[in-house]
Amino acid sequence: MNTFSTSRRSLIKSAGGGLAALALPTSLFAQSKQIVVADPGGPYSAAFRKGFYDPFEKATGIKVVNVAREAQPLAQFTAMVQTKNYIWDVTMLTLSADVLALEAAGLLEPMGLTHADFPGLMPEAITPNWLGVDVYAATLAYRTDKFKQETPKNWVDFWDVKKFPGRRSLRRNAIDTLEQALMADGVPIDKLYPLDIDRALRSLDKIRSHISVWWTSGAQSMQLIQSGEVDMIGCWNGRSQAAIDGKAPVAIVWNQGLYSIEGWGIAKGLPKAAEAKAFVKFCADAARQAAFTELLGYGPTNLKAFDLVPPERAKILPTAPNNLAGMRLASPQWWETNRQVASERFNAWVIG
Repeated sequence: MNTFSTSRRSLIKSAGGGLAALALPTSLFAQSKQIVVADPGGPYSAAFRKGFYDPFEKATGIKVVNVAREAQPLAQFTAMVQTKNYIWDVTMLTLSADVLALEAAGLLEPMGLTHADFPGLMPEAITPNWLGVDVYAATLAYRTDKFKQETPKNWVDFWDVKKFPGRRSLRRNAIDTLEQALMADGVPIDKLYPLDIDRALRSLDKIRSHISVWWTSGAQSMQLIQSGEVDMIGCWNGRSQAAIDGKAPVAIVWNQGLYSIEGWGIAKGLPKAAEAKAFVKFCADAARQAAFTELLGYGPTNLKAFDLVPPERAKILPTAPNNLAGMRLASPQWWETNRQVASERFNAWVIG
């Protein structure tokens, strides 16, 4: 039995229990509290542990248990609210794929967040019920040991199997892949929306036989390019950067990248809403966001964090000016309205 447990029990007993217990620091009682935070796993978990989880535990005494969630958590999130079986307290959600749909369905716990409360954050990173904490980009990456002289510079090059022969991989998802197919067919990045699904699928017809793997998770995409199983891939920049950090000969092409924002949402009706909201607001801090960039190559949404990020590290983040210049935000509005139809058509094409 530890000294604290013995002395605490003795103190409560000698004072009749109630008043003595109230006199103890609240942080001591918070040790028994915990929240479960669902993140995408892999490099996210270590980075967010450093930037968010451990500092929040230290500041509040509330333990953070992190678990990996599915790449697309909409179905699980919806089921939690409908059944009131909350397997997570805080969930990472993507602006372009998740947030607007969940808000429209009334499935997010109201947090009352406003831009005025977080002046350092990108305006796109805040809704009343969601707070974005990182910016990622779907980009082209390639093996530098495969392409040593001339290198691919855009999606037209990715589709050019004669000029750039090699094994390729794309995401088995309509999101990002349809846009990449359209850019490969000559659509300018600033003219993508509304997406021409027919044209995108015709473009994908041209590359289908050259796709060695249709990846379904970030961890899989990182392994494919890190191991050299594929020579060229369309994947999230953080996964490519993790391969680079692991000394793999990989380069990222920022040109024609599609960026989006990820952040924290809470399922409506959550019993631990107070603790969950405290965690979400904690993650808006510039210092906390700067810390996660040490381990994860995604950009902070609090742009004041760049005052704390070393210049060499800042260069590999999506929100660095030179990287952002050739990219655009994937349209959350278009995907919220057209996601089901686009996904059904893409999935039918994949298995067709």
